[in-house]
Amino acid sequence: MPFLTDRLHDTQRQEKLAAALADENARVTGRPVNRVNPGRGLASRFSFDTADIEAELRASIIGQEEPISQVLEILKVVRADIGDSRKPLASILFCGPTGVGKTETVRTIARAMYGDADAFCRIDMNTLSQEHYAAALTGAPPGYVGSKEGTTILDQEKIEGTRNLPGLVLFDELEKASNEVVLALMNVFDNGILTVASGERTYSFRNSLIFMSSNLGARELMALDEVGGFSPRALWSRLLAAHKPRKERAHDIVMRCLLDRFPPELVNRIDHVDTFNWISSDKMPELVDVELARLNRRLKKHDLWLEISEDVKGFIAAKGYDKRFGARGLRRAMRRYLEFPLAGYLLGDHGDFSPPDGSAIVRLQAQCRDETVSFRQF
Repeated sequence: MPFLTDRLHDTQRQEKLAAALADENARVTGRPVNRVNPGRGLASRFSFDTADIEAELRASIIGQEEPISQVLEILKVVRADIGDSRKPLASILFCGPTGVGKTETVRTIARAMYGDADAFCRIDMNTLSQEHYAAALTGAPPGYVGSKEGTTILDQEKIEGTRNLPGLVLFDELEKASNEVVLALMNVFDNGILTVASGERTYSFRNSLIFMSSNLGARELMALDEVGGFSPRALWSRLLAAHKPRKERAHDIVMRCLLDRFPPELVNRIDHVDTFNWISSDKMPELVDVELARLNRRLKKHDLWLEISEDVKGFIAAKGYDKRFGARGLRRAMRRYLEFPLAGYLLGDHGDFSPPDGSAIVRLQAQCRDETVSFRQF
């Protein structure tokens, strides 16, 4: 029975691939293909709403207007279904510092499309840092244990998506993988197919949005924004500033770092390279609102709702700001200065909390005094 199930799944995948190629042939020959239009506008096999995705991205990813706009343009091309069906829908590399929203962007897209932030195939490339780990991605070579099964760490269902939604793949921290692992992705970017080493199994990425993230160039980008100092790096940054806009200089830095780490033929196969910015201090109150909304979603199962005063918001924003760590520093501050005292309050440490009785949502308010956050029920 497992053999028959595998054969059935392979047949279904081959039919999906053949349908996609038939669409491509129809565009070339001019012969139409019957299709149901899921909504207004051009008929397309995809049914996700770019407006919903945009709303989710702009509400969750703060201070990254240019990368978000670029991603939305790519999603519009995918939604219109006018790409090459013999390649992945798009291959996108997010570069920039840590904690600025690269991975969170993919999670937000997955939540907007599938209703689940984990509905994508995530490969942590730092776990493939040694060359013999390439078999985890491409399968064991012939003659080795597991070669006939063709098993890998890839999740085929999440890669291939559904009938009307694209698959989502994230190769996280790409620069940390070994050269053998990275080079194995060249065929994926070029023709959307990955055949395991034994030849027993094939993964199709032709219905997938491929995302990658990398921290390459983070230190150079920090030097780019340094105003003072007489270091060679700072002087070189100021010299470049007189000739090019910051956006172009940042892109040049990232591309130079990419070409230092990866071969040109791999970089040339990536469709889009987007650079995420450092999170500035003036964006921290907005990030506090985002984190508070996430906390309230967790409190909802207990029939609780938390509001914070402007003093609390400013206090947490100040404690959580560190340019080097981005939003992750804020999350640590949220936990230390808000969640820890809130947990004590809910467990009755102060004796003035009345648990919900199920009839209504209990509203709580956080206040700050002498760098101490307290709560009251109203």
